[in-house]
Amino acid sequence: MLEPAVAAGDARRYLEPELETASRAELEAFQQRRVLELVPEAYAQSAFYRELWSAAGVDPGEIRSLADFRRLVPTFTKKDVQAYRERTGDPFGGMLFGPPSGLSSIMSTSGTTSDPELIPEIWDAYPPLQLCSARDLWEIGLRPGDKVLVSAGSFRGFYDTFYHGMGLVPIFVDTWIGKGEEIVQALLRFRPAYLQLMMPTVLELERLEHTYDIRDALSSLKGASFAGQPLGRALAEKVRDDWGVEMFTYSSAGDTGTCWECREHDGYHLWEDLVLAESLDPASGEATGEGTVGELVATDLDNRAAPLIRYRSGDLVRIDRQPCGCGRTHARQWVVGRCGEETTVAGVPVVLGEVWAAVESQPETKDGMFQIIRESAIVDRLRLRVGYEPARTADVTELRARLRHAVLDRVGVEPDLDLVTVDDLLSRSSSVAKFPRVVKA
Repeated sequence: MLEPAVAAGDARRYLEPELETASRAELEAFQQRRVLELVPEAYAQSAFYRELWSAAGVDPGEIRSLADFRRLVPTFTKKDVQAYRERTGDPFGGMLFGPPSGLSSIMSTSGTTSDPELIPEIWDAYPPLQLCSARDLWEIGLRPGDKVLVSAGSFRGFYDTFYHGMGLVPIFVDTWIGKGEEIVQALLRFRPAYLQLMMPTVLELERLEHTYDIRDALSSLKGASFAGQPLGRALAEKVRDDWGVEMFTYSSAGDTGTCWECREHDGYHLWEDLVLAESLDPASGEATGEGTVGELVATDLDNRAAPLIRYRSGDLVRIDRQPCGCGRTHARQWVVGRCGEETTVAGVPVVLGEVWAAVESQPETKDGMFQIIRESAIVDRLRLRVGYEPARTADVTELRARLRHAVLDRVGVEPDLDLVTVDDLLSRSSSVAKFPRVVKA
């Protein structure tokens, strides 16, 4: 990966053709070899896994195949690691292989769904969390010499090292709330081939449409990525149709790395030489059928510092292992939601998608910025905090009445509405990358 011989004009579609188009048998053989190396190493090196597996009666010597691995090794959740950390005081939750002095870097998760978790890394040349997206950036069309606009910050790793390894030229810009004009000026000055979009960035650019030609500012892009909560229909159409940007959404591969859309935009590619992905019924723990919704359970195959092994991600996904239209053979997943995000209101099940559609139906709230406020999954009233754009809002009281009727018609439940500006709503987010849709306050 990241061979220096790769040329700027290289027109081949795949960065690593043999790996990206490997047969199903080749992928499974590789996964089995790696799992059989990983299990005894984890038992010997990780106090967390040794305790968890011993309690389940697991003898690493009995695991001789992927089938044995899936049948015998117990799954675990983030709460299990947090409980171990609180009980022992180990900041890495007993997961670390070897002493901290052997680490290259320590990053963290975004902290969207709970407290941020440490991400210890060992890398010889390039940070592994970024390296797993090299094939995806190549698919977007990035080649050596291209400029890329990069969000300043390092909570997910050192991007300059990675981009230099791909032969790209990183331009670091603060892209957080209130920095929209600086982003546009950087786009016009440097004319990058790629940038990372997040919800605040899109909203910032939308507000500047009357001052700048946003389509022209973005015209140099080969593509843009988007991560975090998915954009609503109105904003996605604006980026694609009004601004002329091909957007590549990516998601988490069960906290083992990332999975991205290709140019087919038909699911997120899970690189199966990096992650062993399973889909299990959240209640029974049994494997779900191909294309059936289940909880993503992930095993790190490339993590040398603190691999996740049969980690229950909380992501509800559909997985398909048929080859993609792009020719790649690795599995694809479609993210349906999160375990526990459904809310029962006075006996009526309420899902995020239906609330989202109702909020988007009003011009003042078409950006789809909202949160469900609840203390538990079963409540008596549906409390919604919804963000509106002041420039599009003449009468907040009248908007509240229309929005209440829209939610009632779509969801079947009359909501208690707290209307705030979009800026106010974004400022309440504890994460720098994602916007939580279900919150306690």
